[in-house]
This record gives sequence, C-alpha cells and structure tokens, in this order.
Amino acid sequence: MRVLVAIGVLALGVPALGQAGFECPDQLPGFFPHDVSCDKYWACEEGVATLKTCGNGLAFDDTDPNYEKENCDYLHNVQCGQRTELEPPISSPNCPRQYGIFADEANCNTFWSCWAGEANKYECPPGLAYDSEQRVCVWADQVAACKKSEKEGDFQCPAEGNGLGTYSLYAHQEDCRLYYVCMGGAPREYGCPLGTVFKIGDLDGSGQCADPADVPGCEEYYGDLDVKELAMRALGGGSGTSGRVSKQLEPEVERSSALELSRNIQ
Repeated sequence: MRVLVAIGVLALGVPALGQAGFECPDQLPGFFPHDVSCDKYWACEEGVATLKTCGNGLAFDDTDPNYEKENCDYLHNVQCGQRTELEPPISSPNCPRQYGIFADEANCNTFWSCWAGEANKYECPPGLAYDSEQRVCVWADQVAACKKSEKEGDFQCPAEGNGLGTYSLYAHQEDCRLYYVCMGGAPREYGCPLGTVFKIGDLDGSGQCADPADVPGCEEYYGDLDVKELAMRALGGGSGTSGRVSKQLEPEVERSSALELSRNIQ
C-alpha cells in the first residue's frame, strides 16, 4: 500500500538557522532531501530554506528529479540510502510508530495499520499469516515465526494423484471448522468462515464449507451461538475498526492460491 501524505499536516517546519551547509539552489520553490536524515527534508521558498520533518514513521521520498514534489511515505516504501538517521519512535497501542503497517506481536494472522497513532486491525484469511518483510499475507508455514512445530502423528497428505487437480482438501482430525489443503504433498491448515464447518465432498480430496446442520458430527460445533450472526460478521456485516483485509489494503495482500481456494470452496 503506497500512501501520498498531506505534508502540510504531517511535516513540522523550523527555520534553517543553525543548520550547517544547505543553501537553496535558486529562487524557485522546491523540496530537497536532508543529507543524513531520512525523515527530514528542506523546503525552499524564494531562496530561504526551512527544515521540515515527516510524521513519525514516514520518510521523505527523494525520487523526484525536479525536486517539485513534497512527499512523505511509509518508511518501507522509501530508499533512504545514506540518509540513515531517523527521529526516535513515538509509540501508541499496537503502533511502534505513529504511521505505518505493523505485525501483531501475539497473533500471526493479524496486522495493524497506524495513522496518527490510531491503530486499525486487519486479519489475514484463515491459514495465512502476515509477513512483515514482504508486507503481504502468505501461507503461515512460509513465515518463520509462525511455523508450527512438527509432532509425530501430524496430518500427512496422501500420495499425490488422489486429489483434484493441483490441490486436495481433507478434514481436520479434531476441529470441524478446520481442514487441510494439500499442495505438492505438503499440508497447510486452513479454516472455514465463521458460522460454517468443513464438509467432506463426494470425491476423494474434495470438500466445501457448509452449514453445521448439514455435517454429521458437527451440528453442535458452535453451541448456543447464533450461526447466522457469525456468518454475517465473516462477510463483513459487523461494526468496528477490525475486519478482513479491505480493498484499501489490497495492494499489500498477496493474491495467492490460498485466496483462490477460499473462493472455490464456499
């Protein structure tokens, strides 16, 4: 996700007095990178330089060859190069800095989008985890910190060729909502949307998410909870700042085969 920031709100300006070395190249307005700081820059107006600072967690984008754009962007989007210095972090709940996208410290499938210190919670689809290096949702076993330890008796995929096409689906041994996706002989744990459970299909290696009432042995999986209300929440009918990855964040979410699978089985 790339954000163009309203500098007039997020940058603080101070007079250039006492700042060594920088002189505006001409009388024209322009915006120039600081020599050592990635989140500071110089704003020139009529030959007078003012030192400005991007919002905490943002950095000055110096890619405009004409120095006409005043643009602060997320730190991970800016190539700082030799500009290695940054302002100290200003943190708030779930936000190590005031602006940015950050992985949740406790839950692998959760990440936070922070703006002016306010955190919005987002969750990757079941079976995926947020990769803070690639800044996308990927299979959980591809994120080192989220890999589950292998134990004797773990599910093993049947020999290749028993499934449908390039992948096959198998019920979890203990949890009605969970199932395994087998791709290339490797099992990946996945989950049905809230309000549904996994139903084994008629063909080997097939299945779909279904109403618990239609799956023998899983009728009471949700107990006294309102299954229809849970399903509405899963479809985005709930309120609040938390939720599945929105269209606003789509560029940050990998359009992986996992997402395609979720469409195919529902």
